[in-house]
This record gives sequence, C-alpha cells and structure tokens, in this order.
Amino acid sequence: MIATLRGSVLEAGPSRVVLEASGVGYEVSVTPHTMARLGAPGTEALLHIAESMALYGGGTTLYGFLSREEKSLFSAFRDLPGVGAKKALESLDKASRSLPEFRRAIASGDSAALVKVFGFSRKTAEKLVAGLKDELGPGSSDSAPSMPEAPLPESGPLARALEALAALGYRPAEARLALDSIRRDLAGREAPVEELLRLALRRL
Repeated sequence: MIATLRGSVLEAGPSRVVLEASGVGYEVSVTPHTMARLGAPGTEALLHIAESMALYGGGTTLYGFLSREEKSLFSAFRDLPGVGAKKALESLDKASRSLPEFRRAIASGDSAALVKVFGFSRKTAEKLVAGLKDELGPGSSDSAPSMPEAPLPESGPLARALEALAALGYRPAEARLALDSIRRDLAGREAPVEELLRLALRRL
C-alpha cells in the first residue's frame, strides 16, 4: 500500500495530477482545493495517499492530500453509508474551505452552517452530522484543541479582496472562510489583491 508520494509534478489538471517519483509517473486524483495549492509542473510535492480498488477486477485509483488531516477526513467521509471515493473527495473539497470551522459545525451539530457556509444540501448536512459527530466531535482523538484563528485585517490586500467578493455577491461568511484558508496557505507571504481574488474565486 502506498502511504505517501514525493516527487516532481509532471502534469496538473482540474482534478488530477501526475507525480513522478523514482522515475515512475503516478496519476493521483485530488480536490480542486488541493490543486490550487500545488505548484506548477516541475515543482516538487509531497502527497499523502489513499488507495481505492474498483470492484470486479478493476484498477486502483490513488487519491492525494497535502496533509494527514485531509486524508483522515477523506477516510471518514468514505466510511459513511452510501458514500464512495468520488463523493468523499467532493465532500472534502467543500470542507477544505476551513477544516477547523467544518469540525466545529460537526461537533456542535450545526447542519445549517454546513448548508450556508460549505454548500452541502440539507439532507447531506444532516447525514454528515449524524455520521461524523462521534468521530470529529469534542471527544474524538482527531479533535485536539487548536489555536483560535486570527481575524482578517481591516486594511490591506485581504480586506480589499473581501470587499471585492462582497461586491460580487458572495456572502461575508463564505468569503472570509475562503480568504482565511488562502492566508494560511500563503504562510506569511503577502499577495496582491488580484492573486487573492483569483484563488478565492477558485474555492468559491
């Protein structure tokens, strides 16, 4: 079983990446959120891998994640009744807008937040709360307390990007989640408003 792959990005598409490791090119399915954080072809990447084997003699599909937390959440989605690997990847992409906020919504049973902020249908949101609350709730081993997230600044590129997204009709809550996620991905690097908007629109 493949646990991780480290190598050079050969090809990148909306939902797949080809990663060359030790001279072998591996095709890996990823979320659009992950794709937005991967480097351009030629850059090195490390992906945590989950495998899925097709029934009746089909091939094996590799799914890649940039963190163990994302891989763990993908596995939790797959364990829900009636959820396959493709549906689990779609759910992870929505949750990746803000994993801490997603976990808080699950732990508190806030299905309304899953609908309004993350874009799940009401039926799916209720299913997620019922199926994941024990695993992701306050008593779970995966839910170690985290430091509170710093609010978005009131001035500068992030603030102007938030204003631009509001002018485009996006709800403040979902726009803040997208920009906060981008800020964490940038790891302290200040990006211009144009880049912030481009990345945010991909996630929204």
